[in-house]
Amino acid sequence: MTKCTPCHPFPTARDDEAVARRTEDTPQTRSPSYRLAFADLDFLLQDDLRPVRLQLELLKPELAFQEEQIESTIVVFGSARTPSPESGSGNPDKIAIYEEARRFARMMSGRRSGDGLRNVIVTGGGPGIMEAANRGAQEAGGRTVGLNIVLPHEQAPNPYITPELSFQFHYFAIRKMHFLMRARALVCFPGGFGTMDELFETLTLIQTGKVIPIPVLLFREAWWRRIINFEAMAEEGVIAHSDLKIFRFVETAEEACAAIEEFFGEG
Repeated sequence: MTKCTPCHPFPTARDDEAVARRTEDTPQTRSPSYRLAFADLDFLLQDDLRPVRLQLELLKPELAFQEEQIESTIVVFGSARTPSPESGSGNPDKIAIYEEARRFARMMSGRRSGDGLRNVIVTGGGPGIMEAANRGAQEAGGRTVGLNIVLPHEQAPNPYITPELSFQFHYFAIRKMHFLMRARALVCFPGGFGTMDELFETLTLIQTGKVIPIPVLLFREAWWRRIINFEAMAEEGVIAHSDLKIFRFVETAEEACAAIEEFFGEG
């Protein structure tokens, strides 16, 4: 993020932090209590500071999105275990899914509205389907976002994310909030627990009116119907039959793009 010129007469926090580092070394200045609160990592990492850290994780990406003038996003979810063509996995069906995610992102990305950017591709920032979507967006010349999260097993951002839009989160809740804050559509490819978590949270928010409806597209109808029996949920009365209209199935990148354009009356 670029450094802004302050519009007030006070010294900036950065200036005062630099001055504080030049303070004479004494028992008093060495005490943790003397550190500037915002520059004291031990203080910021205390359990009692969780509300502050939540705010910081919400604000840091938001300021970057504003600076990049990102008006709307297309969110792509899917398995981190889907192999790329270069992986040598020998599974043509899964590689075809990777390539379809890549094509979809390439077709949807890179649209500009005035000074702002529309349909910026956002993923969880990892490998598999996430890599495919970021890769397609990059190939289209678009800016593309990765929202990584710290996990017990190391997760690195894939190389196709725009570096200035590569973020790392501690809190799942804030990360999922950023997925939806500018989302114009949610596109889900076959995936595991993480994909299901993110999909069902979005379905719930739309169902309960906590977010305005957006297209929710599920790639590979046969796969989804084998994994989840949505109709049985409606027949059991745990969801309404009308809730089945919150999402739709698609098979190709072209069909997904057309569904989004149809939803917004753009075709």
